[in-house]
This record gives sequence, structure tokens and C-alpha cells, in this order.
Amino acid sequence: MIWHLIAAVFAGLGAAGIGLLLRTLSAKRLPRWIVPVCAGLGILGYQIHHEYTWFEHKRAQLPDSARVVDTEQSTAFWRPWTFLAPLTTAFTVVDEQSLASSQSEADDQRLVEFILYRFEREYVERFSHQAYLMNCTTRELVPLEGESRTPRTDRLRRLDDSNPLFGAVCTDA
Repeated sequence: MIWHLIAAVFAGLGAAGIGLLLRTLSAKRLPRWIVPVCAGLGILGYQIHHEYTWFEHKRAQLPDSARVVDTEQSTAFWRPWTFLAPLTTAFTVVDEQSLASSQSEADDQRLVEFILYRFEREYVERFSHQAYLMNCTTRELVPLEGESRTPRTDRLRRLDDSNPLFGAVCTDA
């Protein structure tokens, strides 16, 4: 967080320098307020750039076996530019190397155990993970709880064939 503050300050100083240079080159015909306006635009430009590159930056830090299965985009009235280009604020990832597949001989059910990772960008970045069990035959997804990995059948849900999570877990398992 401190590095982003330092980067924003230097972006503002650089933009203020450009404003000062423009004022000097115009033989002081530009008004004096052009320098702080350029500084503010530099800081705002850095902040917008940082917010829009957060998703790509985080995705580049993930291993090659990580597959993004869901992204969430949002808009905000205090960021009017997000109505034109929504901002990615959260995404969900499955690590394809950690898939544990098993085949039930009795009823021919294919089960895959995996961990779903969620990254959120708010005022501070949040990271959470949850173990799941997917029945690829019936497309049922159930969260697993605790170290014993007890299925929470009260939170069972069924996924569509077009769900990217189903495609990532069951076609590659």
C-alpha cells in the first residue's frame, strides 16, 4: 500500500513537471493553476491505471496451472469512467494440478475434489479459499468443511453444463 502512495506522489510530481514545462514553453501565457491541475491529473491517471491493471497483475502472479473460472465487474458513480468500461473487482480460480479425481465403481459416479480460490479487490485485497467436491456425472457441487473435509449437503447446488467451473473441473479431471 505504501508503494502505491509513493508511486501516486511521483506520478503527480512528474505530471506537475510537465505542466511547469508547458507553462515555461508558452512564455508564461498558460495560467499558474495548470501545474497543480496537471499534478492532480497525474495522480488520478495513476490510480485509474492501477485499478484497471489489478486483475492482469494478479493473474500473472498465479501459476500456469491456475484457471480463472469467474470474474466480477462493477461500476461506481464516483468513478464515472466505470460505466463505459467496468472494473474487474473479483475473480475465482481453480488450480488444475490440485484436482483429485475418483471413480465410483458401484454407481459409476465420477467425483472430483478441488479447492476454489477467490481474490477480491476492495480497500484492501482479500483472498479466500474453500474445498469443494464435484460430482461430474450429476453436476452437483458441495462445499467441504474443516480438516476432515465433511460435505455440507445443506449447501449443495447443481451447475449447468455451460458453467466454466464445471468445464474446468470435470473435462480436465
